[in-house]
Amino acid sequence: MEAAGANGQAKTEQNQRSVIPGPTNPMVSPLLSDLYQFTMAYAYWKAGKHNERAVFDLYFRKNPFGGEYTIFAGLEECIRLIANFKFTEEEIAFIRATLPKTCEDGFYDYLRRIDCSDVEVYSISEGSVVFPKVPLLRVEGPVAVVQLLETPFLNLINYASLVATNASRHRFVAGKSKLLLEFGLRRAQGPDGAIGASKYSYIGGFDATSNVEAGRLFGIPIRGTHSHAFVSSFMSHDEIMEKSLQNRDGSSTCEDFFSLVRTWLSKLKWSHSLLGIFGETNQSELVAFTSYALAFPSDFLALVDTYDVMRSGIPNFCAVALALNDLGYKAVGIRLDSGDLAYLSCEARKFFCTIEKEFGVQDFGKTSITASNDLNEETLDALNKQGHEVDAFGIGTYLVTCYAQAALGCVFKLVEINNQPRIKLSEDISKVSIPCKKRCYRLYGKEGFPLVDIMTGENEPVPKVGERILCRHPFSESKRAYVVPQHVEELLKCFWPGNPDKKREELPPLKEIRNRCVQQLEQMRPDHMRRLNPTPYKVSVSARLYDFIHFLWLNEAPVGELQ
Repeated sequence: MEAAGANGQAKTEQNQRSVIPGPTNPMVSPLLSDLYQFTMAYAYWKAGKHNERAVFDLYFRKNPFGGEYTIFAGLEECIRLIANFKFTEEEIAFIRATLPKTCEDGFYDYLRRIDCSDVEVYSISEGSVVFPKVPLLRVEGPVAVVQLLETPFLNLINYASLVATNASRHRFVAGKSKLLLEFGLRRAQGPDGAIGASKYSYIGGFDATSNVEAGRLFGIPIRGTHSHAFVSSFMSHDEIMEKSLQNRDGSSTCEDFFSLVRTWLSKLKWSHSLLGIFGETNQSELVAFTSYALAFPSDFLALVDTYDVMRSGIPNFCAVALALNDLGYKAVGIRLDSGDLAYLSCEARKFFCTIEKEFGVQDFGKTSITASNDLNEETLDALNKQGHEVDAFGIGTYLVTCYAQAALGCVFKLVEINNQPRIKLSEDISKVSIPCKKRCYRLYGKEGFPLVDIMTGENEPVPKVGERILCRHPFSESKRAYVVPQHVEELLKCFWPGNPDKKREELPPLKEIRNRCVQQLEQMRPDHMRRLNPTPYKVSVSARLYDFIHFLWLNEAPVGELQ
């Protein structure tokens, strides 16, 4: 009895752990869809086809930003949606009012019973490097239900994958050692765009965000300092009401911290090494920096370009930082938000190094320099070519709006129904779908780099390490190659099995997804990653699937008749 009770408790705990919360954004509901999904659902129901078993692939046709890779993101939100997919009475009433009056009452009873208990979702792991034509998701289930998932799934994956890819490209150009900060909240397309941008920029390799709500929701580190308004809001040292600051170790208190700051400013001005570099600094800026340091002595980072970076901002910052140093604190650094960032960062670094050498302040030359001001991939590349001393980049508009490309263009195509493969044809070959339920593999070479992604029919043998396999371009007869893989990775895993007794992949924490993205990018061959003229990554099908695609293509395409 005790053993049975223990087993029952363990099963209850397991079920509790497996409960999946609803979507992060409450706007994501079964109604976040296009009208034609509901008109099709009714037509399926009316024709008695609504429960026919269908298989759909979600994929994209071309990598974004002129590159040769994409980062897959948005899976967790899709699983959260289907785990909680259920129409409320209010939602059903709205659908009834929207559809034509001729729609029968039985359809709305059908909608009341709908959930995703009979849907299966096989997916590539979130945070993976992915390529065109390879299914990101394979969704199986009753055709009417799966069609209702089409639009929300596309909505949840298109932007997420686009911004994660954009972030990864910025990380690649900036380099591994630089701190990347997402500063896009005020420029994003609405609150949901801002929240998504913070989350998926973090997956793509950014280190922190200014977005406090994103920090709360996802545990992303939050960073930020003050604005120009804070600096220009001060006019006189009389505005500093509380001038005392306790030593970091609590041993004593400096009763007039502002006087200590001014003493240091005078030392800097008449320093032999710095003589003639600056004259009278802006005193209201000095007051603002002092006030901010009094509020945040352990986190003092100053925006130094409100008036003049080298003649005022840097000397004023250094005076405050040195006064803090006397009391056992270490200033974090400066932020540059305008001007010639390469030149100013180099001059600021020289200033810091001179102070370290002349006054013996340990590591002052390593004081952090952050740059912002409408940065993008191109400006980061230009800064690298010019030479700079920036340690961290705050990037906003061009990152979160994906300014260089508006959308990824994921599509959701029927590839099988009632075990019968289906194909979508087009005069544009890039829009021809790859039919049937497929398995997808990544084949790795001797040096550990991925060589090719290959799609096979569901029942074909799994590619084996050390055995030669013919990889064919899906549509070009002459493009083919033999590959002898040294490692084979199956890409599609079951994240939603429909049947609760069937094993599924657990949704990993956000940091684990981010780490996966970083590791996958490091595995890629450098020529696939370069910004200009990257080598296209090969996506192929097995010989058997190639033959079947073209058999079905000829079978489905109408035959013309010449008169």
